[in-house]
Amino acid sequence: GLRPIQIWVPDVRSKRFAAQAHRQSLAVANSPYEKDDQAFIDSISDWNTT
Repeated sequence: GLRPIQIWVPDVRSKRFAAQAHRQSLAVANSPYEKDDQAFIDSISDWNTT
């Protein structure tokens, strides 16, 4: 059988979450490794949709 579980996740609607996400995005954007990081993300997220 199955049983219910509860998973706690960040509240993406909160101002605190938005502020933290903004701080993190600025840190990534200002990193000297930003281009390499983005290239890595692009390479692993290029899903074949056909």
